[in-house]
Amino acid sequence: MAVASDRVRTALESVLDPEIRRPITELDMVRSIDVEETADGAVVTVGINLTTAGCPLRDTITKDVTNAVEALDGVARAVVQMSVMSDEQRTGLRTKLRGGIAEPVIPFTQPGNLTRVYAIASGKGGVGKSTVTANLAAAMAADGLKVGVLDADVYGFSIPRMLGVQHSPTKVDDMILPPVVADVKVISIGMFTQPGRPVVWRGPMLHRALQQFLADVFWGDLDVLLLDLPPGTGDIAISVAQMLPDAELIVVTTPQLAAAEVAERAGSMAQQTNQRIAGVIENMSWLVQPDGSRLELFGSGGGQRVANRLSEVLGTQVPLLGQVPLEIALREGGDAGLPLVLSDEDSVAGEALRGIARALGHRSRGLAGRKLAISPVS
Repeated sequence: MAVASDRVRTALESVLDPEIRRPITELDMVRSIDVEETADGAVVTVGINLTTAGCPLRDTITKDVTNAVEALDGVARAVVQMSVMSDEQRTGLRTKLRGGIAEPVIPFTQPGNLTRVYAIASGKGGVGKSTVTANLAAAMAADGLKVGVLDADVYGFSIPRMLGVQHSPTKVDDMILPPVVADVKVISIGMFTQPGRPVVWRGPMLHRALQQFLADVFWGDLDVLLLDLPPGTGDIAISVAQMLPDAELIVVTTPQLAAAEVAERAGSMAQQTNQRIAGVIENMSWLVQPDGSRLELFGSGGGQRVANRLSEVLGTQVPLLGQVPLEIALREGGDAGLPLVLSDEDSVAGEALRGIARALGHRSRGLAGRKLAISPVS
């Protein structure tokens, strides 16, 4: 069977760029298609233009292109030849990805953007905020949502390890393509620092870094963006309120009274910044004993206390979204870069996190930012 280049191009429409998550044909990455008919079948040579010379996923693209082409009837062998986009081509790609806008903007503040943005906050460190963030992201993505995670805990970043990020972001001039793991787009300052080196920045640097992560990173069309905030009510929390006024806060606490009181203060910040609170998550709620009983290591009722108190302060109902029990596997999954929600279907903690993720992932975003199909009556 003769193989036409049109058939090859159609087959290549199924090949997605691993970072941008769009067909390589749509991104103008297919430079050429040459078909040579032989007695044993067609030899198809596909020229691919990579976004950068050091593209970390070139082997993945080569494999996916080869598989797509060699699956065609009549093709004996596929040959992939890699090259690099010119400056003009990269400029065109950046403009296309930004929806025709040449300069970077924060997409989540643009009219018509329907991404739900959740800022995961806590009053103090050590309550499992990052663990909750990583597992919620993985669970939402497993349910078919398009999810991004911004690790805004600049001093204490841990999201790259917890989600198992293996390579650095790719830069297309001033645009950053975030790594994708478990179908989640991830960005963190930890991807730009040397191992073991601390980040020593003051407020203006933190603000600028957050702005770059929101505007310069290609997030694409996300359903949900999760921000892992540092504990407390410092510079980053204030910057998030300024840059993402429609972001909703999720407050993470433990049952312990001391942690709950601090979490109340973190949540009460929403009153000053005019943000909404999506709810409270109680982590480390209890430890299941061999006989099935619950050992409440950190006391009980802290999560409900925070939800009730914030409801009073804010004058609106703040729900307790769920209680997540202590499990060794939850900690082990974070250390290994494999979230528990993906590795253990029978885990009680995993089921609790999956339930919270489903509830948050399918909440109505509200009318803020939507274009309403109405016009004034004259």
